[in-house]
Amino acid sequence: MAKKRNYKREYATYHGTRTQKDNRNKRNKARRALGLTKGDGKHADHKRLLSKGGGNGKSNLRKVTAKKNLSRKRK
Repeated sequence: MAKKRNYKREYATYHGTRTQKDNRNKRNKARRALGLTKGDGKHADHKRLLSKGGGNGKSNLRKVTAKKNLSRKRK
């Protein structure tokens, strides 16, 4: 039998940390910049990754399908 997840503990130790809240805020800003809404099946794709110096500027963002964004190879 699978072990039940402790969601409260998971939030307190990971999802609720300042770093993760900041990352979530950056993702939401990128979606708003492109006019994407929840459940539309689209993702905000960064042409140049944030970790590689890319930002959330419109010139670095593009709308793609969720399938295409998740299958994109990251180096």
